[in-house]
Amino acid sequence: MIGEHLIVALLIAIALDMTAGDPKNKYHPVRWLGNLINYFVPHLKTKTIIDLHEASRYAIIEKVKGTVFVFCLLGIFGVGLQLCLFIGSNLMGPVLMIIVYAIILKITIAIKGMEVHSVRIMNALEQKDLDNARLCLSMIVRRETKNLDEQLILSGTIECISESTVDGVVSPIFFYSLFGPTGSFIFRIVNTLDSMIGYKDKYNENIGWMSAKLDTIANYIPSRLAGMLIVVSSLIISTDWRNSIRTMRRDHNKTSSLNAGYPISSMAGSLRVKLEKVDHYSVGESYDPLSIEKCKRAIVIMKLTAILSCFLIFIPLMSILSAVGWWGLLFGS
Repeated sequence: MIGEHLIVALLIAIALDMTAGDPKNKYHPVRWLGNLINYFVPHLKTKTIIDLHEASRYAIIEKVKGTVFVFCLLGIFGVGLQLCLFIGSNLMGPVLMIIVYAIILKITIAIKGMEVHSVRIMNALEQKDLDNARLCLSMIVRRETKNLDEQLILSGTIECISESTVDGVVSPIFFYSLFGPTGSFIFRIVNTLDSMIGYKDKYNENIGWMSAKLDTIANYIPSRLAGMLIVVSSLIISTDWRNSIRTMRRDHNKTSSLNAGYPISSMAGSLRVKLEKVDHYSVGESYDPLSIEKCKRAIVIMKLTAILSCFLIFIPLMSILSAVGWWGLLFGS
């Protein structure tokens, strides 16, 4: 029965996120998690270093500190949450537990949130307000946005929608389908850590080293699933699914990220556009110009990919795990 409850909760969470979106930042648990990480990050840094020999030694110390911090955070939240769910599944009624499962999964996915951010950028572009469009884009990408023209803003927006299809949709549901709500929440912790300290700049390169590695590992399978699901979505909505396959095969390794190239290249091919991060990569070909309409199409593809991932992959997987007794083992019932 646990497996059935989890499947119902999955569908509720997806429907809730697509319609209601997220609460204001200050009320969002991921924001609270970010505040907690921000509190501890300065304690992971070492003193100012001048000597090169010292620098090498302190780099190792920072990596160790960062690694211990990551696994302590994952362990505390993972064990604590799973213990609560274990107890709850044996004490509470099925309706209440379905609500709990759905709320936890809802916290970890970001379909409507990505759409809201993208619409703000598109609205700014429609009003010819490039400064505001750049500012809005800077809130969802890691690149410098202050000098981007309209085409590069559109490119950055579509790239972000593509990547969010993985870490905001497919990845959390993937881990939910294997480990329940705890799995999706643990993924969200890993992804949040990566987005905050998983950079290669001088300050973060050591303390965020393990966070970046874990995020790459966690997204490895989901990114490739997302790439293929974008192809299927393209077929359904009559965008260029054949070009999506060709572009993904050819360009998936052009990004520095081991995973990001799959959804980005698949989306670029589907929309028949070139997506470019200046001085880093160029994916796809400019068969059609970038436009606001292309951004809207990318959002449709993201939403459809979320639905397809559930019905084509994750619900069947959860049903198989239920049949072999996996959920009874995890939840003790």
